[in-house]
Amino acid sequence: MDENWVKAYQSTQPIRAEIAREILEQNGIAAVIVDRKDSSYPIFGMCEVHVPAGDLSRAQTILTDEDAIKDSE
Repeated sequence: MDENWVKAYQSTQPIRAEIAREILEQNGIAAVIVDRKDSSYPIFGMCEVHVPAGDLSRAQTILTDEDAIKDSE
């Protein structure tokens, strides 16, 4: 990866992170999931969606407007 990647979204629920990643990719933004959950105690930690730093603002706008990933956590 040549670019700097930054966190655009995080959730305690892996499925929400996967949905966010898919939404971003459908909008032409490369995205990866970084699993920060504790392997011994999976109730601790987050799943983060990272995007290239140059796409952060656009990614956050897309995700803010998306009803499919609004957390009720």
